[in-house]
Amino acid sequence: MRCVMTAGPTFEPLDDVRRLTNFSTGTLGTHLANTLTAAGHDVLLYRGKLATAALPVASVTVEEFSTTEDLRGRLLARATPERIALFHAAAVSDFRFGNVWKRDSSGNLALAMAGKLSTRDGTYLVELEPTPKILASLRQWYPNALLVGWKYEVEGDRDDVLFHGLRQRQECRTDLTVVNGPAWGRGFGLVDDVGVQDIDSIDGLVRALLDRITRFR
Repeated sequence: MRCVMTAGPTFEPLDDVRRLTNFSTGTLGTHLANTLTAAGHDVLLYRGKLATAALPVASVTVEEFSTTEDLRGRLLARATPERIALFHAAAVSDFRFGNVWKRDSSGNLALAMAGKLSTRDGTYLVELEPTPKILASLRQWYPNALLVGWKYEVEGDRDDVLFHGLRQRQECRTDLTVVNGPAWGRGFGLVDDVGVQDIDSIDGLVRALLDRITRFR
């Protein structure tokens, strides 16, 4: 089966030399892409340029992405009505930089325009704008795909994480949502329209997702 996997972080530039990103390594997505390839599936892996996963990438087609808009454009360019499996595990930056202001000696603010913001100018105020949610568009672009989203939560408990995972499934029309993070605790939860499957390891999650592909086929 044809599979599309996103893995690793996006980043958003502040100026020509600095950027905003997150702690994603791309390990889980790369491991899943390798396992899908070993199982005989045709895999396209979109992997963030800043992914630091030490795993070797198996014989899959790999395209690197940078910003949220770059990844969004790549997924849109390959939109298809085919029955494929699409795993959106990339850690997409929730914010990008908007306006940047610097404060002069009188305390007044002025827009900062520079290829490299200088520390000699003192304190800056930076605006953060939400980035578009890629997952919210994938069902429109891939209407017949087995669509799997990820929901990583830091605060709350498992009930809170499940609430967010179920809401993601409803709003983004995913078939499955993988929930994890400090609020979930050890392992993962695999959420579908029946309930949640508690999974204790990455290998267990991979086996569960491979089983879902088999059923989907």
